[in-house]
Amino acid sequence: MKTARILHSRLSAMLLAAAAVALVTARAGPSRAEGAADLYKATVIVTGYDMRSRPKGFAQALREVLVKLSGEPRLRQDPRVAELAAHADRLVTKFDYVDQMAGIKVHDDQGTYDRSYNLTVVFDPAKIDATLSDLGEHPWLGERPVVVPVLEVQRVTRSYLLSAENLAAADQVGSLKTVAQELGMTARAPTDAEIKVWGVTMGGGFPAPTAASTSAQAIVAGTLEFKEDLPGWVGSWRLHWHGKDYGWSISGVNFDEAFRDLVRGVLRVASGHDGPK
Repeated sequence: MKTARILHSRLSAMLLAAAAVALVTARAGPSRAEGAADLYKATVIVTGYDMRSRPKGFAQALREVLVKLSGEPRLRQDPRVAELAAHADRLVTKFDYVDQMAGIKVHDDQGTYDRSYNLTVVFDPAKIDATLSDLGEHPWLGERPVVVPVLEVQRVTRSYLLSAENLAAADQVGSLKTVAQELGMTARAPTDAEIKVWGVTMGGGFPAPTAASTSAQAIVAGTLEFKEDLPGWVGSWRLHWHGKDYGWSISGVNFDEAFRDLVRGVLRVASGHDGPK
């Protein structure tokens, strides 16, 4: 009986320990491995869910995965990648569709044949890693900094500092976060409190935040101005990263593409490449 009680006590202790570990794991959130798995998949928008648009969707998804996994935006325009993209299905492990108009009643031919779908494509990690190696690249699986732009925005009728609380910038903040996610990064706008603490004010040209970039966040100072004569947005960016200063720019684009240029620059620098362009 004594032996049985001892065994029961030890078993209870083991179960309690296991429960504690499970609780800690649940609170910890997604593991780095789960985050890395996301780098091997991409979601693109296609028309229909048959073979008419699937090859193009696979090709687009492959380019996105190669760029965000390696941190090298130049791969998107690489002729070697164009050849690989033509046979992207060879690297796919699974895919699925989500109807963007789910729940909306189909009422004409366009509704049945030309509906937009989110196509999520998952690629084979081993094959993608080997593909990157053939391209002279490798997966960037380490921690990634959060992109924090400190921007002076000049629209046609108003100017402001980009911030999380500024309603005038809400559409731009949403765009920033979306394009960052496409590139395997996270971005956020600074709060009004941060802007104040960093001593950033309007009218001084390039903002000069007193906060410095760290391995956890990349602070990009810049200006984003709409030029009616182009027409389009002109973006100029500066980043101080690991003791070096980087500057780059883009012009004649919508603000989605301007933010994409900003994030691509940080992606390339933070992943260890030689500059933002």
